[in-house]
Amino acid sequence: MTADLIPDNATWTYDCRQAFAEELIALAAEDPRIVAVCNDSVGSSNLVHFRELYPDRLINVGIAEQDLVGVGAGLANGGLIPFVSAAGPFLTGRATEQIKTDAAYNGLPVVLCGQSPGLAYGELGPTHHSIEDLSWMRAIADLAVAVPADPAQTRAAVRWAAAHEGPVYLRIPRFKIPSVTPEGAPFEPGRAIQLTEGDDITVLAIGTLVSRALAAARTLRAEGIGVRVLNMTFVEPMDEEAVLRAARETTGLITAEEATTTGGLGAAVAGLVAQNHPVPMRILGVPRQFAPTGSTSFLLEHFGLTADGIAVAARELLSHEHG
Repeated sequence: MTADLIPDNATWTYDCRQAFAEELIALAAEDPRIVAVCNDSVGSSNLVHFRELYPDRLINVGIAEQDLVGVGAGLANGGLIPFVSAAGPFLTGRATEQIKTDAAYNGLPVVLCGQSPGLAYGELGPTHHSIEDLSWMRAIADLAVAVPADPAQTRAAVRWAAAHEGPVYLRIPRFKIPSVTPEGAPFEPGRAIQLTEGDDITVLAIGTLVSRALAAARTLRAEGIGVRVLNMTFVEPMDEEAVLRAARETTGLITAEEATTTGGLGAAVAGLVAQNHPVPMRILGVPRQFAPTGSTSFLLEHFGLTADGIAVAARELLSHEHG
C-alpha cells in the first residue's frame, strides 16, 4: 500500500459514531448479552435506533458518569456485555476511579466507548476536549486502549471488544475522515498496520491523524523522502516489535495523535525506544496547555496536527540528522 491511498479526490466518510452504532445493533441481533449504557447521551452516541430496536437493552443513567461505569461493571459481572458510551472527556475525566477499580481491577468485560474524543468539540473548549484520556487510560493496568482510524476499523473494534475477555477503552472519532484500512487488515491487540513503505522517516499515528500522516507521506515522497506510515491502533498493548523495527530501519520517528503529548502514544513510543534503541523523535499532539477557543479544524491547524504539520516535522528531523 502506498501514500496514494489518500488521493486529492478522496471520498470522506461520515463520523465513526454511525459505524459504531450500526455494528452494535448487528451484534445485539446476534447476541442477547449485548447491552448499551449511556449518560443521557442517546443522541450524541448515535444510540437512538438501538433504543428503538432494543428498548429493554439500553440503560440511561443520566448525567452520572461514575454510576455509568459502576452499572456497566455490574452488568458485566452478571454475564452481560455492556457497551458503556459517553463523551470521552466525561467518561474518562469523571469516572477514572470506577474504570480502574470496578472494571479493570476486576477484569470485567466492560467496553468503554469514548465518543467525540480529542478536539472534536472545538468551540466548546478545554472542558469538552478529550485530550488527556489516552494518558489516563494507558496508566490503568489490564485495560486495553484502542483508537480506530476510520469506519472499517471502528466496526472491527466493536466486534473485537465484544469478544474480548477484559475491559477495553475505545475512542470513537466524530468528524469526517477518509477510509484508510486495507481490505482484510487484522484488528489485533499489539499489532500495528503498515500503510506505506519508507526508509527515511517513520510516522506512527492513531485515529484521525492516520489519514493526515498518509497525506504527508505523499507530499514528502514527491520530495524524495520515503516515509513509513504505521497505524498503531492500540496504544495499549502497543506493537513494540513494529516500533523497534522502525527505530532500527529509519532515521527517526514521529508520533501523531489528537491527544496531549504528556502521556499517550508519543510517551509510550519514547519510553520504549529510549530503553531499547534510542533514535531522534518528534512527538506531535497537544502540548501541556489548555487550547484556545476555535473550531476543530482551527485547533488541529494551531497545534500542527495536519498533513503539513507532519511534513514539517519530518523535514526538520531529517535536516537535524543530516546537518
